Amino acid sequence: MSNREKYDRVFMEVFEVSADQLSEALEYQSIPAWDSVGHMSMIAALEDEFDVSFEMDDVIEFGNYSTGLDTLRKYGVEM
Repeated sequence: MSNREKYDRVFMEVFEVSADQLSEALEYQSIPAWDSVGHMSMIAALEDEFDVSFEMDDVIEFGNYSTGLDTLRKYGVEM
């Protein structure tokens, strides 16, 4: 499984969305599941999946699906 597939799987599992809903339009509070609790659940799942530890600024700025890809790249994860 590629890193992109792993990333997508985290979003689909945490937010209970389908693959066709994964786009830049998917952003914080755009769906009921992506509230503050869902956000932290997603962050924890990504940290576990990719063995990284996000800085608080990155957690706060992680506002949509696409931003997360860039954030993981910052931590050396090939996307």
